[in-house]
Amino acid sequence: MIVHLTAEAEFDLETIGDFIAHDNPTRALSFLRELRAKCLGLAEMPERFPVVPRYETTGVRRRVHGDYLIFYRVEPGRVVILHILHGAQNYTGILFSS
Repeated sequence: MIVHLTAEAEFDLETIGDFIAHDNPTRALSFLRELRAKCLGLAEMPERFPVVPRYETTGVRRRVHGDYLIFYRVEPGRVVILHILHGAQNYTGILFSS
């Protein structure tokens, strides 16, 4: 299965990396590698992680890595990474605003 990171998810990664790099550039690089690996790992068992509660009809799932949440949707033949957000963010406003 293919894993596709949206432009929003790529921007999220860049923002996360910049934030961490402000204090620890080395850790920023290793943490981004970890996040990317978690994203790519979704190809193995994409339905392993739960659908976001109260938004089951959207099919959006989330995988936790540290303080971050990887939001994705399983589509035929691929996993689409929608956003990667800090758990303290109002993700419902970002993901489900419409």
